[in-house]
Amino acid sequence: GLTDLAVPSLGAAPIDGKTSVNPEGLTKASGPWAEELAAKLAKGDLSCAIPASEDEFLKAALEKHIFICVTNLVGQVKGRSLTFGQVYEEELNAERQALVKEIAAAGGEYVGVQLDNIDETDARLVAYGRSVADFPTGVKEFPWRNGWFHDISKAAVEAGKPDPMPLHTAALEDLGLL
Repeated sequence: GLTDLAVPSLGAAPIDGKTSVNPEGLTKASGPWAEELAAKLAKGDLSCAIPASEDEFLKAALEKHIFICVTNLVGQVKGRSLTFGQVYEEELNAERQALVKEIAAAGGEYVGVQLDNIDETDARLVAYGRSVADFPTGVKEFPWRNGWFHDISKAAVEAGKPDPMPLHTAALEDLGLL
């Protein structure tokens, strides 16, 4: 399953991934246990959709990965220490959107799917970011978050190709992660 819910603190009720753009929720399940997972989440009054295809599930997984990586990176670069909500304020739109486009293209190529409409993707990211506005940003769990995207860049450069994500690489360098 691909959960889009947040738990603000130990013992707190989860915040469902329902937003103004996706009132049905963003959580998705796929595979042999998808129906069971959706039923268990429903018992807790949490949403869960079952995508029509594996490609649709993979697109949702890529979009969620982009959300967590971009949000935390933009919130921390250049000496910042922003909340999720602050990352999605208008003054950071151009910076955030450029990074989203860059890593969506490279990540999508790597896994073999392309997000259908990058503007719609950004609208979903903005809505979800605002739904968990008070969460602090922080680049953590590097190997499987931003490190996954960096591995794509590293492989391209090692193959003699240009870095497909120079903005992402520069941000990681800014944070001293490379």
